[in-house]
Amino acid sequence: MTNGGSRIGQIAAAQVLESDAAIFREVKTHAPGPSGALPLTPAMLLNQPSGNLFGLSQDAGMGWEPARLLDPEFLILSTHGGVRAQDGTPIALGFHTGHWEVGLLVAEAARELRDRHAIPFAGACTDPCDGRTQGTEGMLDSLPYRNDAAMVLRRLMRSLPTRKGVIGIATCDKGLPAMMMALASSGAYPSILVPGGVTLLPDDGEDAGKVQTIGARFAQDQITLEYAAEVGCKACASPGGGCQFLGTAASSQVVAEALGLSLPHAALAPSGQPVWLDAAARSARAMLRMVQLGIGTRDIITDSAIRNAMVVHAAFGGSTNLLLHLPAIAHAAGLKRPTANDWAEVNRLVPRLVDALPNGPKGFATVQVFLAGGVPEVMLHLRDAGLLDTTARTVTGESLDENLNWWLQSERRTRMRERLLELDHVDADEVILSPDRAKARGLTSTVCFPSGNLAPEGSVIKSTAIDPSLIDEKNVYRHIGPARVFTTETAAIDAIKRGKILENDVIVLICGGPKGAGMQEVYQITSALKSLPFCKHVAVLTDARFSGVSTGACIGHISPEALADGPIGRVLDGDMIQIVVDRATLHGTVDLIGEEGERFSVDEGRRRLASRKPRGDLAPHPSLPDDTRLWAALVQASGGVWGGCVYDVDAIVVKLQNRRREQ
Repeated sequence: MTNGGSRIGQIAAAQVLESDAAIFREVKTHAPGPSGALPLTPAMLLNQPSGNLFGLSQDAGMGWEPARLLDPEFLILSTHGGVRAQDGTPIALGFHTGHWEVGLLVAEAARELRDRHAIPFAGACTDPCDGRTQGTEGMLDSLPYRNDAAMVLRRLMRSLPTRKGVIGIATCDKGLPAMMMALASSGAYPSILVPGGVTLLPDDGEDAGKVQTIGARFAQDQITLEYAAEVGCKACASPGGGCQFLGTAASSQVVAEALGLSLPHAALAPSGQPVWLDAAARSARAMLRMVQLGIGTRDIITDSAIRNAMVVHAAFGGSTNLLLHLPAIAHAAGLKRPTANDWAEVNRLVPRLVDALPNGPKGFATVQVFLAGGVPEVMLHLRDAGLLDTTARTVTGESLDENLNWWLQSERRTRMRERLLELDHVDADEVILSPDRAKARGLTSTVCFPSGNLAPEGSVIKSTAIDPSLIDEKNVYRHIGPARVFTTETAAIDAIKRGKILENDVIVLICGGPKGAGMQEVYQITSALKSLPFCKHVAVLTDARFSGVSTGACIGHISPEALADGPIGRVLDGDMIQIVVDRATLHGTVDLIGEEGERFSVDEGRRRLASRKPRGDLAPHPSLPDDTRLWAALVQASGGVWGGCVYDVDAIVVKLQNRRREQ
C-alpha cells in the first residue's frame, strides 16, 4: 500500500516556521471573564474542599450559567473517536465506525440532562478496532487495552467527585467491555450504559465480516481486483455503529442489556437514526430516576444479573470473547466470576434462539435482529422457559419482569416487527425463534469447552460455527488429521494463501496466548480458510482467541498456553490430532493420538507429550510490547484466561509478598 506522500507536495521550511503576521495582532493577555457570580454560601466556603469551589470557577469559565452551577452533576463517558464537522463530514477519522457517531449520543444525553436542570460533564477514552489490527502488530495491544481503558475510565469517574451518577456510551469490541467494567465498579452510584448501535447492510455487497476475506479470496483467484475494491468500499454502509454480525461488539451490547445496565431494546439499534438517539435521551431520564429512587449500580449488577447475561448470551449464540469479558465485569462489581463449568452448565440448559450472522442458518444482520425485537424478545422466550431471574432490578427502576410485561404490549414491539417485514420482507419470528421452532431448524447450543491431553486446563469452541454437514446423526463432530504447526500468524496465513494447507489438516497456531502475543485475535486465519474449497475440512487449534465472526471447527483459549509449558507447545508437524465435539451434551476433547504413522490411545498420547521437550522455536512475538508483557504477568497472577484476564489486586499483592519472603 502506498503512503500517498507524492500527493502531499513539497513543504518548505518557511511554511513550517512562519505565520501570517496578522495573527500576532490578535494576541491578548486579559479577558473580562464570565458575567455574574458563583452561587456560594458561607457554609460552602467554610466546609467545602477547595477542589469543589475551584470546580465552580472552571464551570463558569467554560460558559455554564453561574446561577445553575449548583445543579446536580452527572458524568457522560464515551469511547468517541475522530472529529466530525457539523454536517457529519470527516475532519479527522476515528479508528472505526463504531465510535465515529458516538459523540451524537453524548450530545443527546447531555441536552436532556441540561434541560432537566442537571449539569452534564463529558469525557472520553477512545478505543481501537480489532478489524483494523487483524494480522498486524496492533493486535498485540487489543485485549490488554481493555484493562487499561477500564482503569482510565474509572480514574475519570473518580476525578469528578461531585458526580451523582455516570452514563457510559460505547459500542465495540474492547471499549464496550472496558466501559462496563468501569461502570460495574460504581457501587452505590447509579450508572447506565447506552449501546452505540450497529451499522447498516449495503444494498448490494458484503457485510463487514465477509469483506475481511477479500485478500485471501483474491489470492485464491476467487474474486477480481475490481470486485474486491467495490465491495470493500461498500461494506460499512452507514458511517457509524458496530459491525453487522453478532461478533464481540454486538454480543457485548446484548450482554449490557441483559445485565439490566441498559434500557430495554437499546442494544443493536441502527447508528445515527432517531430510534438510536432516542435511547440516549431516555437513558438520561433513567439516570435521573435512579437518583430519585436511590438505586445504585450494585443494585443492578448482581449475581442474578450476571447469570441472566450468561443465559441471554447463550440464547443469542454470542461471541466466545464474552467468556473473557463477563467474568471481568463481575470481578469489577465485586462478584464471583463465572467459571468454564458455569458457562458449560448454562449452555447445556439454554437453547439458541437467534438466527444471526455468522452462526446462521440463514444469518440475519444485527439491525434485523433489533427490528425483530432484540434482547427483550429473546427474554420473553427465556422467561416462558423459566431460565431467567426476572426479579432482577434494571436501570429503568423496575424489575426485569415488569420491563418484559411492558415490552410484550408495547407499540414499539409491534411497529418494529412491521418495519422489518416492510423493509426486508422478513418475518420477525424467523429471526428470533421459539424454542420449538429453533430445535426444528437445528439450532444448537453455542459454546463447548473441550479438554484432553492437548488442553488439560480447557479450551473453547463455538460449536454452532461448525459446518452442519460435518455433524453426524448423534449431533457429534469428529475430526482426525495431521498437525501443521505454526508459531506465528504470519506463517500460517502464508501457508494458507500458498496452498500448503491440505484437506483434513489441523492448523496448530501457538505462541498466541497472553505471554506470546497478548492473546491475539486470529480472525485473519479463519477468514483466510474460507477461501479454500475444502475449508470446512480444516480444523484450527490455538492458544490465542477468535473473533466473534469466525466460523469453522476452531478451538481457542487452549490452556496452558505454549509459552506456559502447555502440551500444545510440544506438538510436531505430522502428529495425528483427534477432535470430538458433542453438540448435544456440549462435551468435547482434543487429543494427540498418533505420530509417524503410529496410532495410540489418549492416555499414551498424554504420556508421550509429557516425555517430549517443548519445541525449540517457541518464542513470544518479536514485537511484543513491554506493556503487554506486564499485562500478561498480572493477569496470570489473577486467574489467567479463565479468570477473565483481570487484575486481581489482592492476589497480585499476595504473590509479591510471598516472593519477597522467599528472597
